[in-house]
Amino acid sequence: MGRPSNPDGEYLLESIDTLNARQFAIAIRRLADSLAYGTDASPFMGSGTEYAQSRIYQPGDPVKAIDWRITARTRRFFVKEYETPKRMPCYLLIDTSASMTLGSVRPTKYALAVQVAGGLALACLDRISPVAVLGVGERELRFTPSLSRGKILQWMHDLRRFRVDESTTLSDRLRELGPMLKNRALLIVLSDLHQPEAIAPLKRFAQQHDVVAIQLLDPLEKGFRGAGFVQSTEAETGKRFVTRGRNVGGDQEALVAELKRARVDHLVLPVNESPLNRMRHFFRSRGLLGKGAR
Repeated sequence: MGRPSNPDGEYLLESIDTLNARQFAIAIRRLADSLAYGTDASPFMGSGTEYAQSRIYQPGDPVKAIDWRITARTRRFFVKEYETPKRMPCYLLIDTSASMTLGSVRPTKYALAVQVAGGLALACLDRISPVAVLGVGERELRFTPSLSRGKILQWMHDLRRFRVDESTTLSDRLRELGPMLKNRALLIVLSDLHQPEAIAPLKRFAQQHDVVAIQLLDPLEKGFRGAGFVQSTEAETGKRFVTRGRNVGGDQEALVAELKRARVDHLVLPVNESPLNRMRHFFRSRGLLGKGAR
């Protein structure tokens, strides 16, 4: 496709898309601000400090913590105890495979995925929720949970570099990650979901964690529907195949139904449309980013 490459065989997103490094940072910051705009209580922090119980006053307890209602009734001093919600870590799994980097329009699915991931990461950091990032491809891109804005921005800039010969490893990454998560977490997958084998581990994750599947969709994957038989090439393996136009990109209706049955929250982001309104409505209507672990 005429993409310029560097000596190590990788490509830069900024060479094919309109955003340079500074514009990219501004774009993800605006996305993060937009997701949080107009919320009184932070959706990433849970419901705040909540009342748990009252107990007998002990020397050193703050006077402002006294439970005057129980104290008046029992004529003994009681103080209120509160339960502080834990921050739910957010794991962003970004598909770096070849099918994400090739497309009919700009930005590509991969470019949009990285931008959306950056916005979500910064929004989590604003609400004191640690963020981890994993690449779902053949490269070793694994970053453990962090609250450092500098680290997150560096990770996102690193992810803007990509290859065009990677296969997806979404199912493998999910199986590896599962045993590592001891507490409830928010898992957000950004992928075109071209790997059917990944659906089963996604469904298992949804039994213990909050799972969001953000599916990036190229208009060409919809445009073939009703086009009869189509000859195509699989981006990650190079294999040629013939299929009906309605099957290009997989059976979307069956995928949506299966994710719904598994209680996996599913959002489709067409790459030729602005993601902001869809994302804002999606996350706010479900309160996904506001779930806290106790």
